Amino acid sequence: MPINLYHSVTGPELTSDATPSIVLMHGLFGMGSNLGGVARALQDAFRVYSLDLPNHGKSDWLAGADIATMADCVSDWMIEQGLHHAHFLGHSLGGKVAMQLALQQPDRVDSLCVADIAPVAYPPSHDAVLEALQAVADAAVASRSAAREIMVPFLEEDMLIQFLLMSLARSDQGVYQWRFNLQEFTHNYGLLRAGPTMVDPFDKPVLFVKGADSDYILPQHRKRIIRFFPQASVKVMADCGHWLHAQKPRLFNSIARRFFVSDKI
Repeated sequence: MPINLYHSVTGPELTSDATPSIVLMHGLFGMGSNLGGVARALQDAFRVYSLDLPNHGKSDWLAGADIATMADCVSDWMIEQGLHHAHFLGHSLGGKVAMQLALQQPDRVDSLCVADIAPVAYPPSHDAVLEALQAVADAAVASRSAAREIMVPFLEEDMLIQFLLMSLARSDQGVYQWRFNLQEFTHNYGLLRAGPTMVDPFDKPVLFVKGADSDYILPQHRKRIIRFFPQASVKVMADCGHWLHAQKPRLFNSIARRFFVSDKI
């Protein structure tokens, strides 16, 4: 049975060949509103859907959700929306899910922009994040500032802390809780680190956007990228890490817009 995925939408009310659709998908621990700046940059030319992935934001929780299952959930959501096909932009985990959807259901994906992630399995790298999140959950904090104080000893990167704090929501009892399914992420972290799987290559336009200071896309990943996505190109953004869309939003939005607008023409 399909699960409910929350989304917001902006842009023209009706889609057509002249005003196609684009779906934005956030990274791990995030939610659709994280890509609000991207949505605003595209909304004049596209009907833009900002999606909360399973176990994130306001979407339903799902146990054992691997990358392929998440892609299936997105496909089911598209059917519910009457959205037969669309362009996709995904950051990090959202990029993995978008890649998997393109590989297993290519008719659903017109083109794809992948922000700072490769179609590979990654080693563990979120232990400190998970510990910080659990520490906040255990403390039952009454403010975001209190949550931040708890997280600082675990995490050095202030941008990461600010990003995570966006997913805190105040309960009716006045306690701040994580919107995402922290228990699922902790217990099934290996499923989220896995790479997309391929039967046939996705032979449509794909753009990978890499942060120059990030190690998520490396030279050794290029062979796999081209094998999975023969039409892929890579754009590198200087002086950016993994959060490239937040660090240089105007540049990132410009790159994404040029790619999607030129593709639909």
